[in-house]
Amino acid sequence: MSDDGRTESARLVTLDALRGFAVMGILAMNIVAFAMPEMAYVSPRAYGGDTAADLVAWGLAFVLVDGKTRGLFSILFGASLILIVDRAEKSGKNPASVHYRRMAWLAIFGLCHFFFLWWGDILFLYAAVGCIAFLFRAWEARRLIRWAAGLFTLGVLLMSLLFGGQLLLAASVDDPGATTARVEAGEAIRDEYAKIDGEVQHELALYRGGYLPILDHRLDDAAAPFAMLFFNLLETLPLMMIGMALFRNGFLTGTWEARAYRRVARRWLPPGLLLTLLVLWLMREARFDYLFSLTAFLAWAQPGRLMMTIGYAALLVLLIKHHAASPWIGRVAAAGRAAFSNYLGTSIVMTTIFYGYGLGLFGRVDRAPLYLFVVAAWAVMLLWSKPWLDRFRYGPLEWLWRSLARGRVQPMRKEAELQ
Repeated sequence: MSDDGRTESARLVTLDALRGFAVMGILAMNIVAFAMPEMAYVSPRAYGGDTAADLVAWGLAFVLVDGKTRGLFSILFGASLILIVDRAEKSGKNPASVHYRRMAWLAIFGLCHFFFLWWGDILFLYAAVGCIAFLFRAWEARRLIRWAAGLFTLGVLLMSLLFGGQLLLAASVDDPGATTARVEAGEAIRDEYAKIDGEVQHELALYRGGYLPILDHRLDDAAAPFAMLFFNLLETLPLMMIGMALFRNGFLTGTWEARAYRRVARRWLPPGLLLTLLVLWLMREARFDYLFSLTAFLAWAQPGRLMMTIGYAALLVLLIKHHAASPWIGRVAAAGRAAFSNYLGTSIVMTTIFYGYGLGLFGRVDRAPLYLFVVAAWAVMLLWSKPWLDRFRYGPLEWLWRSLARGRVQPMRKEAELQ
């Protein structure tokens, strides 16, 4: 996401188009979280896994999309951080002041998004982690990548220990040699995850109802944004650091030779795909058990996700470079320039479609047909973003964010630049 206000001729079109692909792609996973109970995102056993088509849809989304588009989004956030800090320094502004004002307002947007629209907000997470990532802005690319790899590995290990320990304790219930204390601890864990089926039914009733009960539920769950920060810090921070490095070394701006991008894609995409398929097979063998699935999502799937995200980034840069002059890349880039508006606009539209205070389709559409809503939303993003940006300097929410962060109303119409 970026509120950068440069004119089209001076913008880094590769970054814009990458951001456009990311904001479109992230909906391909978020659609399940908009339309079904939360655990359906992780396990088709929870909801939306009754037919072969639904299981295939879940599997394809898990292998090809889950975490990859969010990862690309996080990488681009890190790149935008460097871009804006560099511009602030060149214009004689205090980069820390510019950055932290932006992050403060982004956090406010994120909390409003969470409480008043949708539980799956990532803006607060990005704002909080962005405050930490700023501390590494002066590091050279190789150092950023080395530290990112170390922090990412630490995160995978910690999640594996946390959830793997629960798996071992839960398995102790069936172990004749387990101590009484281990058996009791395992039973407590099993009982806790057995509550998920009841929570699914509660969510169905809640989100098929009116707005005020949903708001009241969010207010009761006020710690959720901070829990997301806890569980995602050591994934999101390394990804932002990678984005900072890949901007510094020219990867994200398309300055590498085509063969270098192809080499990166060949190096990272196949092993990442194989690892992800292995995790999918393990989850299927476990019959999508809730605890096993959460362990897989939050720990074991992480390395494959990172590899595939880097591979996707390389392929997308190649695609953008090859078709840079085509009108459709121009539309994708425009969607990326208005990514903030498109991201929050999607939440407004989708919650209105699925929640009870709108069309009330929550839990009533099978998993596979949900992707028709995704395609329709993509069409809207591509249709409105470019005509709007042909007339205005920013997307609507990009303008609001920039105006708030700068403490004064920014010129909106492009004609204002010429006065």
